[in-house]
Amino acid sequence: MPRDLPLGNGRLLVNFDSRYHLRDFHYPRVGGENHSLGNPFRFGVWCDGQFGWTHDDDWERVLDYQGETLVTGVTLRCPRMGLTLQCSDAVDFHESVYLRRVRVVNHQGGTRAVRVFFSHNFSISDNDIGDTAYYHPTLRAVLHYKGPRYFLINARTADGGGIADYAIGYKNTPGYEGTWRDAEGDGSLGKNSIAQGSVDSTIAVHLTLAPNETEEFYYWICVAERYQDAVRLNELTLAKTPQTLLRRTAAYWRLWANKDNYEFGDLPEAAVRLYKRSLLMISTQMDQGGAILAATDTDITQFNRDTYAYMWPRDGALVSHALDVAGFESLSVRFHQFCLPLLTREGFFLHKYNPDGSAGSSWHPWVRDGEPQLPIQEDETALVVWALWKHFDKFRDVENIKPLYRDLIMRAAGFMATYLDEAHDLPLPSYDLWEERRGVFAWTVGAVYGGLMAAANFAEVFGEEAEAEHFRRTAARIRDGCDRYLWSEQEGRFLRAVRFDAGGRMETDLTLDSSMMGLLLFGMYDPCDPRIEATAQALYDRLWVRTEVGGMARYENDYYHQVSQDIARVPGNPWFICTLWKAQYYIARAQSEEQLSQALPLIQWATDHALPSGVLAEQVDPFTHAPISVSPLTWSHATFVTTVIEYLDRKSELNLCSACGQPLFTKERQKLHQDRAHRDIHHGVIT
Repeated sequence: MPRDLPLGNGRLLVNFDSRYHLRDFHYPRVGGENHSLGNPFRFGVWCDGQFGWTHDDDWERVLDYQGETLVTGVTLRCPRMGLTLQCSDAVDFHESVYLRRVRVVNHQGGTRAVRVFFSHNFSISDNDIGDTAYYHPTLRAVLHYKGPRYFLINARTADGGGIADYAIGYKNTPGYEGTWRDAEGDGSLGKNSIAQGSVDSTIAVHLTLAPNETEEFYYWICVAERYQDAVRLNELTLAKTPQTLLRRTAAYWRLWANKDNYEFGDLPEAAVRLYKRSLLMISTQMDQGGAILAATDTDITQFNRDTYAYMWPRDGALVSHALDVAGFESLSVRFHQFCLPLLTREGFFLHKYNPDGSAGSSWHPWVRDGEPQLPIQEDETALVVWALWKHFDKFRDVENIKPLYRDLIMRAAGFMATYLDEAHDLPLPSYDLWEERRGVFAWTVGAVYGGLMAAANFAEVFGEEAEAEHFRRTAARIRDGCDRYLWSEQEGRFLRAVRFDAGGRMETDLTLDSSMMGLLLFGMYDPCDPRIEATAQALYDRLWVRTEVGGMARYENDYYHQVSQDIARVPGNPWFICTLWKAQYYIARAQSEEQLSQALPLIQWATDHALPSGVLAEQVDPFTHAPISVSPLTWSHATFVTTVIEYLDRKSELNLCSACGQPLFTKERQKLHQDRAHRDIHHGVIT
């Protein structure tokens, strides 16, 4: 089930699913310990002898955010009960406090007693062994704790009331489903005050609503590593008032999302909204220590007993690049600094990492057919260096780059320059970006070329001409090798991959794969190179999904979460990143505004297939466009951000004044009035 509403501040992250269950509760690292294990926290109402959980089928749900914020705007309506709940959730932008405002609307004529229930399904530090929950009478709050993890739960009504009822008990044990079952009867709870082991808790807030009246209350969870700090956060919430925390968090994120206040030209309004939502989604998936997580949706655990809650250097590099082009350079610097101690002494990155920097789980072997091998995807090493140069070229922040130059950039470049098949002038085999097969892949070849050229640029600006020349020569060799072995005259396009046996015999992989666009994306070939044009056309002809949904598949007969065996119509499920790569190709090769406009339908495709909240999944169902696999996928949002900025920048390059050659359009709003005056002068509006 997708995560429709992530909320976080770099230390505390909560995710809500499409039925408004709170499902993931990460603290103190984004993507680290998940104190719910993906299990649902329930939210329900009792009124007039009727009970309903808001995830039930007879509740109508609208899940969205308040504009340009990480504060939700959720509406829950139950015609059977004659009630509407209007909810606003947030994680405070500064403190580790999750809070919710609930407005209860009575649609009936009589005065009614309404009881609102919150059930908490904690499994602290990723397991439910040895947890404790209890009611604290002085604080009038419920606490869950284990070791250095405390969760203090409280509520306040407009008249100063708080938790009116509670129950603490056992779950996941014979005869005990959880205290949430207590609420389903007469709307009252048993007031058991403590339990240890596999435990849960349920609290209730009591309201009395006059005919057609609306009542409001607040509910919050303070999270800390010590009891005293949890109490301090509770006191702060009460002193500042929860409404103030909610209001300041909304104000902060609006300011953050509009940091550069860009002008978006002819981009549709929905695409502009998705651009800002994508930046906000990226922020939720970043740990304050610098790790950029691929996804924190734990539902994928049911597929392979693992998650996407890791930092892949490739994903992180491409996300950091998106942050750079959008003007959030301080966040990308944090990622680069996180990467520095992870690089091995030999100069490569491993498969993936936990948010604390430790090695993540992996399925890449160190031995194959009895022979040792490096269990790497070389593009992950190359793209960190590539992204670093893109960052430095834009911001020229020498002081940030200085500590990375020798121990990251040069060491990684040294590895790339030696991890080379000398006989064929290509990188040695590694795993592809999809992590499924080993060989010499077009994507990896393009990435290594980009990484070596980036290292050459760094070496040149740091005055090391010999190293710069060495890396450029090696990059040129790799391009020559690509010309000889990955270009196929017979197919009239580039190949996905080649492999060489011990005798030097070449095996070709003819599969059409969207990742072949890596030959363009990192600067190896010009977008107008006829071979790139032929390859791009072949990819579109074969990988565009021929259903009403459309979109680009990863590759022919993609098995991952495969929905259809009708390969002719559905070569694979459509992916956001693959569809947007096609838009990036159109942008890069555009020589006129008319050609540039070819990218707009693909940007619109991504916009149309986002969830109503603006969340982008990894892939979508080719018939229903329902999200498949993890949602949100950070890489999807980053690719949308990069595509939008590339579109705007290319529009600026193409839209030039005929009199002086200066741009008539620029995305930088501070230049807008100057540009308009410039345009008017040259077009005779001002004389």
